[in-house]
Amino acid sequence: MQYIDKVICWLSSGLMVPVMVAVIYFLVQAFRQLWDGSRQYVRRMKEIKILDAKLNGLTYTHIRSFAELTAHLEGPLPATINELIVRSGSEAHRNRLLADFHNNCERELDRCRTLSKTGPILGLMGTLIPMGPALGGLAAGDIATMSEQMQIAFNTTVLGLVIGTIGFLLLQTKQRWYTADQNRVEFVNDIIQTAYENKA
Repeated sequence: MQYIDKVICWLSSGLMVPVMVAVIYFLVQAFRQLWDGSRQYVRRMKEIKILDAKLNGLTYTHIRSFAELTAHLEGPLPATINELIVRSGSEAHRNRLLADFHNNCERELDRCRTLSKTGPILGLMGTLIPMGPALGGLAAGDIATMSEQMQIAFNTTVLGLVIGTIGFLLLQTKQRWYTADQNRVEFVNDIIQTAYENKA
């Protein structure tokens, strides 16, 4: 039993460096996604005003002219809408575009989910691993070792919570964005389907 305890202790202590490296990596990714999200917000503010103004008056009789009005816009939403109009004659292609758009949205959300869940997990691991040496230092009267290990534990916890908070806030925001975007592309698809049925 004693040997098993030593092996477990050795394995646990050996995870400290990978955990700290992972915390730094995910912290960089969190701030990168936060920066990308802020740029996406600015772009969406311009795009959505134009798109919604056009969508509110959209009917199947001038669906083609709508593509010309939104062709200059960037981003996955206008691109998907324009591609739906181009593929208006094929319901199978339009269904595939809708599925691809949904998958792309989920892929973006998965990045935020990873941050929101991984951050606190790494923070907890970074808290518990140094506690063993810290308690050992306390038992031996080595206050310096105990203080050093406790600082590592607290700092790792704080960074893990920062990662999780950024991920959670981005997840909440992007879920609202992508839900609205999927409603928009489905609305355009319904208009196209109506136009196709009227022609038939």
